[in-house]
Amino acid sequence: MITLGFVYVLAGLTFAIFAALGLGDRSNPKRFGNAAFWGLLALSMLAGDRLGDFGNGLLVLALVAIAGTGQIGRAPGGEVPAGVQAERAAKYGNFLLIVALIIPVVALAGTFLFKWVPGLADPKQATLISLGIGVLIALAVGMARLRPALLLPAQQGRRLLDAVGWAAILPQMLASLGAVFALAGVGEVVGDLIGAAIPQGSLFGAVVAFGLGMALFTMVMGNAFAAFPVMIAAVGMPLLIKQYDGNPAVVAAIGMLAGFCGTLMTPMAANFNLVPAALLELKNPYGVIKVQIGTAIPLLAVNILFIWLFAF
Repeated sequence: MITLGFVYVLAGLTFAIFAALGLGDRSNPKRFGNAAFWGLLALSMLAGDRLGDFGNGLLVLALVAIAGTGQIGRAPGGEVPAGVQAERAAKYGNFLLIVALIIPVVALAGTFLFKWVPGLADPKQATLISLGIGVLIALAVGMARLRPALLLPAQQGRRLLDAVGWAAILPQMLASLGAVFALAGVGEVVGDLIGAAIPQGSLFGAVVAFGLGMALFTMVMGNAFAAFPVMIAAVGMPLLIKQYDGNPAVVAAIGMLAGFCGTLMTPMAANFNLVPAALLELKNPYGVIKVQIGTAIPLLAVNILFIWLFAF
């Protein structure tokens, strides 16, 4: 049976290749920092369960130290000339899009297949496993048709990650932080503070506190999935669901949408806001956020209203 370990091994080997290629890039003055960062990440993927909690904690601190001291950076040059890109686009046409579409198609098909045919893969991780398989199939198809140099995909992948830097793994870090907050009882503490601020017996006040709290904690933590366990423990479960008999499905679903509004307004959601700005080489690194705020605030207000109208 294929388990989630397959995805960890695939990711670990990929980061290990990036680390090795980065170490050999003498044109990059930060090659040692890049190699150490991606190498440690590869170690966490390949042997994290053997390192234990203390070992993984030290590994995370090392990653933070490398990133925090500015040891990650991209080497100058290496871009494919615009003329070459245009020539290849004209030659291969829609095939380039087909290669990209293979990944989501295989991910979707595998999600259903692994659930219909038991024993092939862990059904709880069917989507992630299918995603990994889709990447391998897309890579194989692209290599067979385009026939690039063997290491070209890895080199370009390394350049992309070096350009994005530490922000590439921020979502995983913040999701872990949400789990730590939940285990540490932060939700109960936040609940006591919010409970003291909400007028006694005010359902609408509790709804506003939950919706705004989801958005604000998402802005702090960069991830609505990380904010959710804190706010559901602080307000959602004790007040909205237990005290006011709210529909749990509506509270949870629209609460997550309120959190996603916070995602639009924070640099902590690096994969949505900072990474696109870096890849597009925007002059203002916060330009994406600036454009999204005008949409996020009205959406947040609507989501809070919908919780109040449809959950009770």
